[in-house]
Amino acid sequence: MSDTTIPPVSRRTFLNTTAAAAAAMAWPGSAHGFHIWGSDVIRVGVIGCGGRGTGAAGDCLRGAEGVELVALGDLAPDRLSECRAQLAKLGASNAGIAAKLKVTDDKCFTGFDAYQKVINSGVDLVILASPPGYRPTHLAAAVEAGKHVFSEKPVAVDAAGIRSVLATYEKARAKNLGIGVGTQRRHQADYIETIERIQGGAIGQVISGQVFWNQGGLWSRDRKPEWTDAEWQIRNWLYFAWLSGDHIVEQHVHNLDVANWVLGAHPVKATGVGGRQFRTDPKFGHIYDHFAVDYEYASGARIMSMCRQIPGSANRVGEWFVGTKGMSDASSKIVGDTPWTYMVPERRPNGYVQEHTDLVASIRTGRPYNELKQVAESTLTAIMGREAAYTGQEMTWDAVLNAKQDLTPPVGASDYGALIVPPVPMPGKTKLDRVWDE
Repeated sequence: MSDTTIPPVSRRTFLNTTAAAAAAMAWPGSAHGFHIWGSDVIRVGVIGCGGRGTGAAGDCLRGAEGVELVALGDLAPDRLSECRAQLAKLGASNAGIAAKLKVTDDKCFTGFDAYQKVINSGVDLVILASPPGYRPTHLAAAVEAGKHVFSEKPVAVDAAGIRSVLATYEKARAKNLGIGVGTQRRHQADYIETIERIQGGAIGQVISGQVFWNQGGLWSRDRKPEWTDAEWQIRNWLYFAWLSGDHIVEQHVHNLDVANWVLGAHPVKATGVGGRQFRTDPKFGHIYDHFAVDYEYASGARIMSMCRQIPGSANRVGEWFVGTKGMSDASSKIVGDTPWTYMVPERRPNGYVQEHTDLVASIRTGRPYNELKQVAESTLTAIMGREAAYTGQEMTWDAVLNAKQDLTPPVGASDYGALIVPPVPMPGKTKLDRVWDE
């Protein structure tokens, strides 16, 4: 096996080992558990060493004092090596960050059980940045072991995953564990101040809005001869719903999270359309490249959602809300009866860094916050929109939350390498209650 080959072990197999592995991890004592506050060093491990995991590790090291990065884990050895090289480069240009880099060779783990090894390596806080399809499993294992968590968004890709995450949220609350999730807008002063004003009545009752993430194409990796079907899918995880949830879930969840934040609620119904106009080549898996979804909230408010990833297309990312007394972009201005503009400070905080600063600060107080439920609801909002477009049917919140939907590939360790590509979803044919290949 080359050093770039992912070992042929099934996701289903390691999902089934989670409970046993968690039971084998003793509840951490005074050296590792939720006691961490004050001046104690917080030891950080990263699970998922791609671009986002590497970036999140750097953001944590920039944003928090008294932390040390001590462990790394990834499916693929080459991704882990690239992460170490990038972090070393960052440390070479910043002495403060260099002093926090404490990763040794014996704390670098690869393979499908790498997440278990990182969790069990003496860390206090884990950063979860593997493809989203793995998030429910990794969250459950980290919380069972008594670890604080910073999780990238989204937190699941299907109904079964959301139910798992909501159960993990309750366990984390009971254990007083901190969980931050990578919805950085909730840690940006411009969004915070503007939305506080909206919720204080600055534009009256919110009755409608638009949220959008329209952009060009994203990366894809050409298949190498030595890669199995599974490795090819995992290395191109964006294009497979069992790994990414489709781009409405993986990316557009940011804007949908803002809508839920503004309205202080999640939608109750969704109707949508979507398709693949550019991504017709099999290398793009089976996901869509555009969606448009109409969300209805219990208050009667309607939010129109748009997202697109097509090369050569214009970019537009943001939010806009209309109330009975005015309008707002949720991040910088209010127009109407009480106009207002956010005053940008001379040094504008970076939301990607601030979310780590805030999480670590809350852990040190002994009263860590837990963002998992709100982002689980925003993730389910995105799944709800996806399913409205995939099936061509109106979706309700309760129907999606309780659906018999599990996109996990049902394969065993011996045949994991041969992994078919599920069909492109077809409105009128695709069902909400389905497994990964239906």
